[in-house]
Amino acid sequence: MFWRLVFQLLRGSRGRLAVAIIAIVSGAAVISALLNLDLGVQNKLTQEFRSLGANIVISPVSGAPAQISGAEVPSLMPEKDVVGVLQQLPSAQLAAAAPYLYIVARAQNIPVVVAGTWLDQSQKLDATWKVEGNWIASRDDNSRCLVGRNVARRLHLAVGNALELHYLDRSAHYSVAGIVDAGGTDDNQIFANLRAVQALANLPEQIGLAQVSVAGTAQVVADYAARLAAALPQYQVRPIRQVAEAEGALLGRIRLLIVSMVLLILILTALCVLGTMAALAMERRKDVGLMKSLGGSISRIVGIFLAEVGVLGAAGGLLGTILGAALSYWMGLRVFDTAIAPRWEVFPATIALMIVVTLTGALPLRMLGNVKPAEILRGE
Repeated sequence: MFWRLVFQLLRGSRGRLAVAIIAIVSGAAVISALLNLDLGVQNKLTQEFRSLGANIVISPVSGAPAQISGAEVPSLMPEKDVVGVLQQLPSAQLAAAAPYLYIVARAQNIPVVVAGTWLDQSQKLDATWKVEGNWIASRDDNSRCLVGRNVARRLHLAVGNALELHYLDRSAHYSVAGIVDAGGTDDNQIFANLRAVQALANLPEQIGLAQVSVAGTAQVVADYAARLAAALPQYQVRPIRQVAEAEGALLGRIRLLIVSMVLLILILTALCVLGTMAALAMERRKDVGLMKSLGGSISRIVGIFLAEVGVLGAAGGLLGTILGAALSYWMGLRVFDTAIAPRWEVFPATIALMIVVTLTGALPLRMLGNVKPAEILRGE
């Protein structure tokens, strides 16, 4: 009988309740979309910031350059020390890592900077690179190299051309696999696999630094850097704070904006429901007076009206959450060029919020308990 009365009230006030249900569905849709965006934005931002390159650098302690084979080279460190530690740490947060050895060689009697690295990791560490030609996907490919666009212009090189590098009394022959357009200092360098550059410089198993890209927030990057520093106390481990802090600051601002918008939408939805329920309370004074004259208790009567509002909030919240999932999917495509999958925990959270908001907006219905049956029966 209780629920029959509830549904009869819903059917009998469809005009008034239509305004409230539209407000609830609209509010739930936007809140659901924002909550999905908030839960998915960290991974999307992390992917975007990883395109900026490494966020941790491992290098030797600054000191005087060493004299090796008659040439002056910067301080170096054994490759196995760094690689061994990277392999021991958890790999879940490690997006990419590569050691680097830099030398100044000569090509066509012009000095050029040659970087030896793991070229199969370059595409992950330097996602913004545009390569005309082909990437080098194997660390064992020691016969090909990538050439920065400025170097290619100076040396008149194109994809497929032969390139000869000289370093002291040694030389190496390469084929140009691709021309790199990095939009920075990398355009002035030649990139070859680490083993080939180590052989050219006669520095086996030696590297100048290592770059690490860690996926996660600024705190995750800092924690990972601290673990690297503890495992490699003889070297400098420096997070690139501009990248890590910018990522953390942007994520914080986005979340503050989302929380502020959610609170504003909840308040506006509650005010809309409040106005609708105030008008509805005036219409139902006669129904309440009749119920009380027939012996209905105040708690029972108010409970019927609050149940009506709760059903309204739950139905509007469910419909709005479904629409919000589609909205967050569209927002992800427009902002990040990739869809944000709906999070199932958002469904109960949004529905619960809408029920609370509608019950808060139903305060005028509680005033119906003050209706006096005698006044209603007299037509006052």
